Amino acid sequence: MLTYVARRIAIALLILFGSTFLSYNLAAYSGDPLQAIRESTDPKKESIIAELTKTYQLDVPPPARYFLWLKGILGVLIGKPDFGISVSTRIPVIDSLALAIPATIRLVTAATILAIVVGITFGIISSIRQYSRLDYSLTFLAFVLFSLPIFWVAVLLKEYMAIGFNDFLAKPQIDLIWNVLMSFLPGLIIAGFIGGNRKRFLISWAASFAAFFVLFFFASATGWFRDPSIGIVGVAIIGVSTSLGLCHIFAGLQNKKALYAGLTSVAVGVGVYFPFNMIANGSANYMMIVGFAILVLVVSYFIGYFFTSIDRGPVITVSMLSAVFVALFTVLDRFMKSWKEYYVLTDGRPIQTMSAYNITLKSNDFWIVNLDIITHLILPTTALTLISFAGYLRYSRASVLEVLNMDYVRTARAKGIPEREVILRHALRNAMIPLTTLIAFDIAGIVGGAIITENVFGWRGMGSLAAEAIGAQDLNLLMATFSISAFLAVMATLAADVFYTILDPRIRIRG
Repeated sequence: MLTYVARRIAIALLILFGSTFLSYNLAAYSGDPLQAIRESTDPKKESIIAELTKTYQLDVPPPARYFLWLKGILGVLIGKPDFGISVSTRIPVIDSLALAIPATIRLVTAATILAIVVGITFGIISSIRQYSRLDYSLTFLAFVLFSLPIFWVAVLLKEYMAIGFNDFLAKPQIDLIWNVLMSFLPGLIIAGFIGGNRKRFLISWAASFAAFFVLFFFASATGWFRDPSIGIVGVAIIGVSTSLGLCHIFAGLQNKKALYAGLTSVAVGVGVYFPFNMIANGSANYMMIVGFAILVLVVSYFIGYFFTSIDRGPVITVSMLSAVFVALFTVLDRFMKSWKEYYVLTDGRPIQTMSAYNITLKSNDFWIVNLDIITHLILPTTALTLISFAGYLRYSRASVLEVLNMDYVRTARAKGIPEREVILRHALRNAMIPLTTLIAFDIAGIVGGAIITENVFGWRGMGSLAAEAIGAQDLNLLMATFSISAFLAVMATLAADVFYTILDPRIRIRG
């Protein structure tokens, strides 16, 4: 394996060298970055051209100039990378990258993870319920989303999810007609997931419709949208419900050890609700949140570990995931407690439509500042997730269906293995093999940026940086964005090949 990885790294370096060499020369020969100055009537243009030619070494032929550029890039090996000076901004390219990369990672990472998790989950459910109402509905939704242009989706989200919602918050009252419409759709979705014959479907829909109708009526009557909160009771109810669902998926409700471990983790999580809020109220910071997350994972792991000595995997999984969801909703509840203050600070327009953060926000509170970051992320993340979700749903559905029709899956079912274990332990692992490449390249594309989305929402990220470099014929800036994207793409290919051997032991790497 080590020999294989070393060989692939060597090949990857050759690919990077070849791709950057060709890209550098093609970009260098395609235009003249000093064309605008040459055509100007400035009497000092000759001296300006001479100075810029010397600064950017434009008198050196592009093939030779590439190696001068490469020498600066290789400075990353000693901790001193030099991407050159930007022609358009006259500042070091490394400074532009330092501002763009964090913004793009923050923007695209959440959307990529959500699309992967939700898309694959729905794809698996769709394949299991093949030709059912749910399958047809998800397939139709996937095709619709897959065909929609991202800029159109982004504009609609700005109009209805931001401007419309902000207007609603001025008087957050849901009238009877809207309450009926808003309760109808989620009730239909839940009934579709539950499935069954027509009678069961209608009963599920009626119960879900009634529950959402009461929930929206209560939220409207109490002004919950202006001053939201989950509270310890809500966290407990959500935690228990989530734990039961996780136990059903990963271990089966008949597995009492997994059920008790999950509920114990929920009880421990609810028990730290008030201590967490007391500590986080005045002295919250990122280290405290990370420490809280590590503590949750460690405690829930040992809860699952000590509940059983046989087949610990599903028990530990249920325990840890139950604790994670309780922790997430506890943190979400703490953010909600700052919503009212944030609403006032934003002059009643909390859902943001432009830029990565509000430069006029007058607060140093940890929760307010991060709430501002989250509200700026909502729209672009939703837009990117909706488009990517459709692809993952279709790919995962096709992959799982192909595996479910194989002989070894039929054999597992013939042995009497529960359908849950057939899906999770036999089918899903092999179904993930073709999806690994897709996931690897999507993760690699995180730093590549989302050019259209960044432009629509006014984000200064890698995508907008690359577009700016192309428009200004800024070779150093363009090559910086391209080389980072190319490096990640090559590394993603290597990571995918390694994961193939982890997912399928039958794959062997030979010399």
